[in-house]
Amino acid sequence: MSSSNTTLLVGGRIHTPSSPDATAMAVTDGVVVWVGQDGPGRALHPDAEVVDLDGAFVAPAFVDAHVHATNTGLHLTGLDLTEARDAADLLAAVRAAADSAAPGEVLIAHGWDETTWTDPRLPSRAELDDAAGAVPVYLSRVDVHSALVTSALLDLAPDAAHAEGYSPDGPLTRDAHHLVRVAAHAAITVEQRERAQRAFLRAAAAAGIVSVHECAGPTISGEDDLRALLEVAAEPGYPEVVPYWGALADAAAVDLARELGLRGLGGDLFVDGALGSHTAALHEPYTDRPHTSGTRYLSGQAIADHIVACTEAGIQAGFHVIGDAAVTEVVEAFAVAEKTTGQRALARVGHRLEHVEMITAEQATALVRWNVTASMQPAFDAAWGGAHGMYATRLGPDRAGSLNPFAALAAEGVPLAFGSDAPVTPLDPWGSVRAAVYHHTPGSGISARAAFNAHTRGGHRAAGVADGITGSLVPGAPAHYAVWEADELVVATPDARVQRWSTDPRSRVPGLPPLDPDATLPRCLRTVRAGQVIYDHADDTAHADTGGQARA
Repeated sequence: MSSSNTTLLVGGRIHTPSSPDATAMAVTDGVVVWVGQDGPGRALHPDAEVVDLDGAFVAPAFVDAHVHATNTGLHLTGLDLTEARDAADLLAAVRAAADSAAPGEVLIAHGWDETTWTDPRLPSRAELDDAAGAVPVYLSRVDVHSALVTSALLDLAPDAAHAEGYSPDGPLTRDAHHLVRVAAHAAITVEQRERAQRAFLRAAAAAGIVSVHECAGPTISGEDDLRALLEVAAEPGYPEVVPYWGALADAAAVDLARELGLRGLGGDLFVDGALGSHTAALHEPYTDRPHTSGTRYLSGQAIADHIVACTEAGIQAGFHVIGDAAVTEVVEAFAVAEKTTGQRALARVGHRLEHVEMITAEQATALVRWNVTASMQPAFDAAWGGAHGMYATRLGPDRAGSLNPFAALAAEGVPLAFGSDAPVTPLDPWGSVRAAVYHHTPGSGISARAAFNAHTRGGHRAAGVADGITGSLVPGAPAHYAVWEADELVVATPDARVQRWSTDPRSRVPGLPPLDPDATLPRCLRTVRAGQVIYDHADDTAHADTGGQARA
């Protein structure tokens, strides 16, 4: 069984269902071939390259099932507005960034959230123009469904002034926002875009992520952006990029799917907007803005037609859907589509929905019938849930408490795939797992094991990998794993009696690190994709010590 192409990890703690007390793992040609104890591992693989883990924790690498690579990279390499606490902070940050902007570059920044400010007053366009000068500026709200812009950017998108959602002085929403976002991305230089995409991919690898689902689209980042991302990601040393395109399934979109190998026509194909920007479609008006119930971008017939066309083409369909009125429209559209395609055809393709923050148990049961995956973001509840969070402000406490019902969905059997929607929330998969466990609403959280599986195997499954082993460390599985510096793990004896169990059973699950709110989350030491190292903390440390630029 020995091989010169084999790497043998020893002296660690391997998270695998095949051997609860495993300390070693062998990988040959990018595939896990053996898991067990150190001694037998050395005997079975005498010619292997041996890597001493020094007690580190090895687990399947994470999948982030919903990202926006370029936007996140621009956030990482440019102006970050998440720490702004009032209009003055935001304007000072814009002024400093505009003063140092390279000639011809647009300034794109992200993350302002007036619900966390000491004074919720937003800056006027005149104030932004004064701060930015001639630099075109696009400042997306934390949910990326509205934006503050300068007059210089509006000059690049003149139709926005006549579109729904335009404001002469405040943030732009709806169609106006889509138009200025397209213009902002079109104005990004090739160098800006490549720098941002590489920064994103390095950050994902450093977070223990081996695969990301890029939710691109014509009004999100554009076809050129997606092509450039796939070209960069094809280079060795980066996470896998699974591409989605948010457009209805006409002939051009299907042709693009075939050409680029898109997993689906979905991701952020908007049925509605977002709660933070008052654009998620609701059955009842917003509590803090009772004159509106949000916005629907697609009719039920258009949704049903898209599902049918994708099913017949063998392409995954998907939608961005958040509000309860939008969820109702989508579920009813699946029922309409079933009359044309049949239930088995829908289930065979395995469509998906993004976010689905407001969903009932009855609707979840219907999704199970069609094998629809719920691609969700636990960090949304961590950021906006609770009695005093944004959800409660927008919806009132009763409706807010029903959002993101992970436990109810899991109980009904809905497949879950977890992600970040970066840059909306950070690339922090362990934080996401913890957020799914410690939901603000009692009874809505799930176990650490279920959350971890949703962020690993669930992501691979959502992308169409149906072999049952990808995303786990068992013989025959691709060697997608991460090595972590972690606190003492909870272990199980051979008779399954749990040792070192926490007083809170949600936070301590056999084989996983502690995830209670006071615990230190694991730190990534190495990320490996199909046996190839795509991130090594030691390399980052060496670069930092010498003043060089880190390269995952």
